[in-house]
Amino acid sequence: MTIFEKSKAGRIAYRLPENDIPTRELDLPTHLVRKLPPELPELYEVDVVRHYTWLARRNYAVDVGIYPLGSCTMKYNPKVNEKVARLPGFTMVHPYQPEETLRGAFEVMYELKKLLCEITGMDDMTLQPAAGAHGELTGMLIVRAYFEDVGDTRRKVVIVPDSAHGTNPASAAMVGFDVIELKSKEGLVDVEELKKHLNEEVAAVMLTNPNTLGLFEKDILEIERITHECGALLYYDGANLNAILGRVRPGDMGFDVVHLNLHKTFSTPHGMGGPGSGPVGVKAHLAKYLPYPVIERQGEDFVLKRPEKSVGRVRSFFGNFPVLVKAYAYILTMGKDGLKSVGDMAVLNANYLKKKISKFLPVPYDGFCMHEFVASAEKVYKETGVKAFDLAKRLLDYGVHPPTMYFPLIVSEALMIEPTETESKETLDRYAEILETVVREAYENPELVKKAPHTTPVRRVDDVTASKKPVFRWRRGT
Repeated sequence: MTIFEKSKAGRIAYRLPENDIPTRELDLPTHLVRKLPPELPELYEVDVVRHYTWLARRNYAVDVGIYPLGSCTMKYNPKVNEKVARLPGFTMVHPYQPEETLRGAFEVMYELKKLLCEITGMDDMTLQPAAGAHGELTGMLIVRAYFEDVGDTRRKVVIVPDSAHGTNPASAAMVGFDVIELKSKEGLVDVEELKKHLNEEVAAVMLTNPNTLGLFEKDILEIERITHECGALLYYDGANLNAILGRVRPGDMGFDVVHLNLHKTFSTPHGMGGPGSGPVGVKAHLAKYLPYPVIERQGEDFVLKRPEKSVGRVRSFFGNFPVLVKAYAYILTMGKDGLKSVGDMAVLNANYLKKKISKFLPVPYDGFCMHEFVASAEKVYKETGVKAFDLAKRLLDYGVHPPTMYFPLIVSEALMIEPTETESKETLDRYAEILETVVREAYENPELVKKAPHTTPVRRVDDVTASKKPVFRWRRGT
């Protein structure tokens, strides 16, 4: 039931005092003047509180249980970072203040930029992009600006492996590049196949390393050599950086451009939990193309500069500032050894859970994985008619969140699982036991699984209609 349906005429949650401030008539355009009063629900305060508390208790979140969405890194985020970001000096700051009054905010952003450059092996960085795909777009704009600047207008192609992050092809295409999908070999980049496509028309190779199968590209140095040999740039999608944190740096692998997901690797809630941030780092030869403004230290102060051949602004002001504060707090709290342990535990948890799950669900690209792995429900589907989608829905009845489904596309009936470093052994054991129970149910009572979930507030929604005819607001009588 919506809060509108609970409304009863005449009920009031609060009263405002009489307005004792003189008012004046405003000459507003006719089309902006409301003709009818707003349709707001009328309830007592206690009913409003109870309604939203009831809704909150029906929601699932990282603070409730494991959220093993592959390639999303939905991990627990320490509350101290939220507390720091809510300090008055941060929440009350305004981007239109005089620059000399923003020194504290500038210092946080400058120090965060330095730390991220050190972590990734980059020389300079912009903190403006608002999310991962936005960072990809910014990185591709920098790639295009570079080749336009050097006069190499032939380079219109970007190569993206089929094991790369899903938004890579779209980001490259939005900037105007033609995209070639590179077929993988045993889940990794096929170097010989890559050589066939590398020529004077290629602007960049976009890689996710580890890739979306959770595999580290063992030939990365050879890939770097032949990419640069043909004059192209190497782009790093940092969606999976938490797997190698403190162990390997993209810059040391030879990448020219890197985007990060602060909302995945550096502890800031994302998705419906809050905004993201997708900083883009570059090697020195690309720094002059970074979006403006770039924050630089000048003595004891900080100044805003516009890089010589900047691609322009990619977002208003300075990016999602509270997210930057949370990431900075997280990095300082963890320290060098702590960040390394994040990567170590992410890899340990993924391999532990993969070993348990592979006993009842095949893992097509087996062997040592990094922070995530992809199991396949193809055998279950062929033998029972129960799809990966059905298994995922049935998991909801057991009070846990399903993994990512049907991605990457190179695995049939894919279940992409990322337990993250913050989950305990007991939690991983329970998740494996629940998934095994659901697989067993698929064989014993397939219709039970096909019709799941049975215990959630909403059963199976009409995804197609929801996508094509979304309803964003309540209207009386609908």
